[in-house]
Parts: sequence; C-alpha cells; structure tokens
Amino acid sequence: MEPAAHQVPGAVPDGGTVAPGDASGSHGDYGTGRSGPAGGAEGHGGGPGEPGGDTGGGGASGEGGGGIAALSLPARIFVAIAVAVVAVAVAFHVAMVFLQTAPENTVSKQHADVVDAYVYPEFERNWKLFAPNPLQQNIAVHARATVAKNDGSTETTGWVNLSAMDGKAIRGNLAPSHTQQNELRRGWEFYTNYHDDKSRPIGLRGQLSERYMKRIVMLRFGTELNGGSVERIQLRSATTPVAAPEWSQERTDVKTQYHVQPWWQVTSADLPGVSK
Repeated sequence: MEPAAHQVPGAVPDGGTVAPGDASGSHGDYGTGRSGPAGGAEGHGGGPGEPGGDTGGGGASGEGGGGIAALSLPARIFVAIAVAVVAVAVAFHVAMVFLQTAPENTVSKQHADVVDAYVYPEFERNWKLFAPNPLQQNIAVHARATVAKNDGSTETTGWVNLSAMDGKAIRGNLAPSHTQQNELRRGWEFYTNYHDDKSRPIGLRGQLSERYMKRIVMLRFGTELNGGSVERIQLRSATTPVAAPEWSQERTDVKTQYHVQPWWQVTSADLPGVSK
C-alpha cells in the first residue's frame, strides 16, 4: 500500500498536485505569498499571465481609487478652494456684464461706478451691429499743430489722419493691440458725448475728455514737430457716409463732412509721461 500523497493547499480533488504554470492560484514554487484558507494568495503572487500568477482580486487591496479621492488631504483642500474661487469670479463677471447690458434698474444705478470701472474698456458690449439703425458712417479723427521755431516764427502743420495711422497698424496684423483698436475711437466717443453742438464741454467729464484727447494727440506728435516746439493743437472729425451696395437702388451722398474743434493750448500736463 502506497503512502497517501501529500496534499498541498489548492490541490485538485483527485489528489494530484497542480503542475507548475497551472493558473489555479497555487503558489507552488512560483508564488511569493502564502496561501490563505480559501486558496487565494495573501499578498501578490506572479502577475497575470505569469506562472502561478493570480488573475483574481487577490491584489485589489494595493490598487488606489481614481480622481480627487486619490489626492492627499491638502491637495483636495487646494482643489476645493481653487474651484470656489473660480466659481465666485465667474459669477461676479456674469453679474457685472449683465448689469451693464440690462435695462437700467435700481441696482445698476446704485452701483454704476463699480460696474463701469469693471466692464470698460476690456469687456464692453453693445448692440450697434444688430440695432435697427446700425452705424452707416465712417468717422476719422484728424489733428494739426502750431509749432514755434527757434527763429521766433510759428508754423501751422497740415492735417494728420490719426485714424488712418491706427488702421495701417491693424491691417494685416493677426494680433493688434487694444490701444491700436480702441484708444482713439473710444476717446473720441467720450469727447463727443460730453460736448454740445458748439464744442463746449459738459461738466467735469467734458473737461476730462479734452485732456484725454490732448494726451492722445501729443503721444502721436511728440513735443517737437517740423523743427519746432508744439504750442497748440486742433482736432477735427471727418464723417463720410457709407455708400450703398451696387445692387441697391438707394443713392447716398458720400461727401465727407468736417467738424473742426477749437484750438487747445498745450501745457506740461498734456505731455507724455507727465502727471498733473
């Protein structure tokens, strides 16, 4: 009578031991862990596909969860704070833009200064493109100067098209600066909105708009022009109606109309880099 074969954990029912390389989960000579009561390896045996490798869930305890749950506590706190800050910033931006574009109400009137300071000029919105009567004129701003020569004589320069200078800098430029696109245009709108038909300033904003326009012109001209020092400057607008399309039967007079402003004396406060 032959002695009974030694049974190893994970042996097949007929008493034959699992051959090396069999995927039954026995550790044999290839596993590195100790077999548990149910035959599963405690620890990690060979990898899947390897001799003695465990393809079951025995190694699941070493796998971590994904997403935010996998982060450390300080990292999760940082992410939560960042999300909260972004949410508050987005809500504030939407509220400011809404108050600026919505019809006037009690809140927008009470906080008009705060809303305007945030929206203008970067987030300005208007509906002129979709208005019943969109803009049908091209408006250019021209400037000229009186310069004092060293011999005591004075000279008045010709008109310089400031708008054309900006247009030349923008055309063909894939990323034109905000200054090139809007500084002169918005400055002139500011000026005309706070001056009457006789070019007289309306309140403090009218006076501020004059100083703003003088600084814009002096940034273009500089203090020395045509061999002399700039003493006075003058502005004018050139308004040209947009011609009707060729297929239209409408006839439009495209003659340019000029509106000349008074002469302004240049002071040190109007010079570039000088604060009043």
